[in-house]
Amino acid sequence: MSASIFEDGFSSDRLFNQGYSYTYDDVIFLPHYIDFPTDSVHLASNLSRRIPLSIPCVSSPMDTVTESHMAISMAALGGIGIIHSNLTSSEQAHMVRSVKSRRVPLLSNPSGSPNSKLLGYVAGKDWVKLGDKEVKIYDYMVNCTDFTVPWSYDLGAIGEYMEEKKRDLVATVRENEVVDVVAKEQVERIKGYPKLGVGTVGPDGTWRVGAAIGTRESDKERLEELVKAGVDVVVLDSSQGNSIYQIEMIKYVKKMYSNLDVVGGNVVTVSQAQNLIQAGVDGLRVGMGSGSICTTQEVCAVGRGQATAVYKVASIASQSGVPVIADGGISNSGHIVKALVLGASTVMMGSFLAGSTEAPGVFVYQNGRRVKKYRGMGSLEAMTKGSDQRYLGDTAKLKIAQGVVGAVADKGSVLKFIPYTMQAVKQGFQDLGASSLQSAHDLLKSSVLRLEVRTGAAQVEDLSDLLVSTPILSHVLDTQFKVEISSGEVSILLGKVCRTSVWVYVPSLSAATVLMGLFSSMIEL
Repeated sequence: MSASIFEDGFSSDRLFNQGYSYTYDDVIFLPHYIDFPTDSVHLASNLSRRIPLSIPCVSSPMDTVTESHMAISMAALGGIGIIHSNLTSSEQAHMVRSVKSRRVPLLSNPSGSPNSKLLGYVAGKDWVKLGDKEVKIYDYMVNCTDFTVPWSYDLGAIGEYMEEKKRDLVATVRENEVVDVVAKEQVERIKGYPKLGVGTVGPDGTWRVGAAIGTRESDKERLEELVKAGVDVVVLDSSQGNSIYQIEMIKYVKKMYSNLDVVGGNVVTVSQAQNLIQAGVDGLRVGMGSGSICTTQEVCAVGRGQATAVYKVASIASQSGVPVIADGGISNSGHIVKALVLGASTVMMGSFLAGSTEAPGVFVYQNGRRVKKYRGMGSLEAMTKGSDQRYLGDTAKLKIAQGVVGAVADKGSVLKFIPYTMQAVKQGFQDLGASSLQSAHDLLKSSVLRLEVRTGAAQVEDLSDLLVSTPILSHVLDTQFKVEISSGEVSILLGKVCRTSVWVYVPSLSAATVLMGLFSSMIEL
């Protein structure tokens, strides 16, 4: 009897060459053989040719996701943050310098002029108790003798110094300038999170950080400022990267700054990728319309399912040694596993990180819940700030939205939930018998790893289990979407489901649509 009769699943080559556009949820890997413990799984990878990372995580260059605080924390975790360009070039360069000047995942932004001297501090609790609020500050401030430490101190060294000097607060100083003011309670809070490793540090001992730029002439000036600020990698930010504008910018960057890595994109096809590889990119960003608040596929009828896009682009990029960044469509650890095994070197996350402590913006209370704003860079609101360049629409009189605006529930600190996410990813790799990204890629190419397509019922079955058994994920996945309409705006809370007194919020518009069809009686709009 032929052995092929007992063959399970499909090889990746066969599955992704049938003319279908698959999302992460459409496909599932079949388990393989385990001969190593979870802790033996190593997720180290490369963002680009010359930027190594300890974990394959990149924060997206969105104005509600990545600014200084997020970039600092991502570097501390072993990943990297890409600072958005929806601001002036000087502001973006300042954020890069802010990241490079720190060695602890905090951002206090102390006020004062450069080279000013730290004289003392006033605790908020002391000021509240003060009877005479008109008294001069120096009459009741705490003098800062032995209150400073070098900026290069890590959290452990700062904590030890506080214990030795019996201090509740210290300032980190670089070249006589105060970089951060660190309170003991902050140190204790971060110590309570999973232990941080070495982080993503460059040869000069500073955090590595990236920045997004466009393809206009003015972006050449922006690039110069970023290079002077010490940026480690630039990402050409475009929804459709296969253009003469991007190819010319890639060549310009490589000519003017040959030691600076440049990531091109976004692309979803082999031909797109080949054009940018030939132009000289050091990394490729893959995804078009796959983000949770991106509507490009619906508005423009252009794009590709993210699983198919990652597999196809990675297949050609690997031949040239160009790392692939899977950008968009990440709602859970399983999606990260799928992206990485299908060929990506890293995953870029927007909604997954939005609403965290480190994301830009302030928390507000909405319907009794603590939330932060999250918006697509293709939303009309973001376009008014300059992101229309990304969609080659900055000169157009009429702006067409390719994204929406919403609010995301408070997720806490990325320093806490990203390590747990990475542990879940390691368990996924263990189930597949892959102890590293390279091992996973090799198993996929050799057809040892097998896949199948999940039916709609199989996907709903998975969501039904989520409704009952894993309510803890609600804190990571909840998104409230505000859908933009030409005549105004209508706000819709999608996926609010009650079952056996467990509240769970679904991760995306597509998932909400599935649930609305099956559980319409339980969904409140």
